[in-house]
Amino acid sequence: MLLKRLQVETKQNGILTNCYVVCDEATKEAMVVDPGGESERIVETLDILGAKLKYIFLTHCHADHIGAVQEIKNLKGGKILISRDDSEGLFNEDINLACYIGMEKPELEADSRLDDNDLIHIGNIEFNVIATPGHTKGGLSLYSKDEGLVFTGDTLFSGTWGRTDLPTRKF
Repeated sequence: MLLKRLQVETKQNGILTNCYVVCDEATKEAMVVDPGGESERIVETLDILGAKLKYIFLTHCHADHIGAVQEIKNLKGGKILISRDDSEGLFNEDINLACYIGMEKPELEADSRLDDNDLIHIGNIEFNVIATPGHTKGGLSLYSKDEGLVFTGDTLFSGTWGRTDLPTRKF
């Protein structure tokens, strides 16, 4: 597995988000996790890896995690995956909080809505979807047992947990 972490800035407003590119070395299938901004850097990383984008996985619907989704989908394809409970946040700024960070209202639509214990595959890499509500109603984590890897979005921060005081966190 190839794994690249990019700290991307959301629409030049100073908010940094960890975005990840995961690529199966054998098949070159790839997934982008939480593309919050800087679509050109993310696309460049995919190109350098020679990757074929299969999925754009969103741990939750907040604007700083979805800011570059449409541009990446337009340029590289890939299906947008998000939890069933957070999918409305892709087009509702009262949920994604875009207005709070000076971002235009997104108009996205999920290709698939995920639930707890769903499985997704990137080439030969299997990921288990784990519901982790708290930061948002439909927060998801993505776990690969074989790779010993978990993507948690804003559920966990370094040394602490993610914010649970936002207006969209109710579950």
